Amino acid sequence: MMNITRVLPRRIVPLRSPCIFLKSMSTHADKSPMDQPTYISPIDAEPLHRYRQGGYHPVTLGEYLKAGRYKVLHKLGWGGYSTVWAARDQRLYIPMTETYVAVKICIAEKGHDRETRELQTMKELASYHPSLTHVVQLLDDFDLTGPNGFHKCLVYELLGPNIPDVIDAHFSGGRLPGRLAKTIAKQSLAGLRDLHQRDIGHGDLHTRNLAFTMPYLDKVTEEAFFEILGKPKIGRVQRRDGKGLGLGVPEYIVKPNSSRTRLWKSAQSIKIIDFGESFSCSAVPHRLHTPLPVRAPEVIFQDKLDHHVDLWSMGCMLFELFTGQPPFDTFLITPPILVGQMQEMATDDLPRRWQKIWDTMNKGNDVTAESPGPNLQEWLEEVYFDGRQITDLTRKDIARLGKIIGRLFYFEPSARASARQILDDPWFNE
Repeated sequence: MMNITRVLPRRIVPLRSPCIFLKSMSTHADKSPMDQPTYISPIDAEPLHRYRQGGYHPVTLGEYLKAGRYKVLHKLGWGGYSTVWAARDQRLYIPMTETYVAVKICIAEKGHDRETRELQTMKELASYHPSLTHVVQLLDDFDLTGPNGFHKCLVYELLGPNIPDVIDAHFSGGRLPGRLAKTIAKQSLAGLRDLHQRDIGHGDLHTRNLAFTMPYLDKVTEEAFFEILGKPKIGRVQRRDGKGLGLGVPEYIVKPNSSRTRLWKSAQSIKIIDFGESFSCSAVPHRLHTPLPVRAPEVIFQDKLDHHVDLWSMGCMLFELFTGQPPFDTFLITPPILVGQMQEMATDDLPRRWQKIWDTMNKGNDVTAESPGPNLQEWLEEVYFDGRQITDLTRKDIARLGKIIGRLFYFEPSARASARQILDDPWFNE
């Protein structure tokens, strides 16, 4: 087995998934690889060259979508496949009873099925009553035709910041207090249990896809809404050569809102978000794009997939919720390095049917097995009790947590404990 020295960052590098509530992560200037005009803006947000045919839809603050129903108020985030906006639902508008939503406007590009899978999953979930407590709720969907093409739009309940953003803003130690981590772990397990009971796999489970609820925004006036979230900050878009903007390029872009992180303490719970990789267990895709550090081994080995992929990812997420960092490397990680680390921490051995692929994958690797790396329990304790962190859980707690994660860290997918079985562990109620 490979001996791999781990140098872990605090947590997973921010992901450009089509998550509903992503932070802004672009550069100020973006150049198209096809030598198209280069646009610049002082606002750090989505890549400007993606405002083209098949790309993002240009949105103007204050505009109305779906025949005047949704008034765009603020920007929540963006991803590789969408931009997301806070809006007021005008249909339900009565003074002092405003309803606010998140409108996800997908890119117009054809040839990918993310929004189709997401919409199918969310419509199926919306048919259940009552709605799932710890899964984001789809409220509406509609089509939008703009200068860059035909866009699918999904309307969700308005949620708050994700877990890493709250940690970055409020916890200097880089991780959640143990009691809060346990509460979030229980709620995420309950959400996953409910999904799996309805034969739905999430396919992209990690801490950035857990968002806090914001019930305190219900029923506030529009003026109060801006007092809470702050006024939108905009940056004019210009072309480097000074010529006019092209068709479908916005006059300005909006900085995604970041003030929601200071309001998280008023949140009542968390919900699982971002169903772009979701699937029905009767129609499982051949590939998933789960971030590599939390990717289930059967995805790496291109084996048959099912909802058990979520259970491996849940094990990674539980490790991160309590320690502030994922169990496997995130910096310069490659499949061979990752599988080597998996073998150090998995409860069972690599299945025989994957051995040939592993031999080929690991061929020519210069890392030698001078000594084995830490197993799961050793690594969990080393990370949690590293001497630089406040520790509010006991060694007995961490030993119990290690056993729980170990029930999820099986190479053999069918051997993993279900979300319901993990949730039934008495430790979560102690």
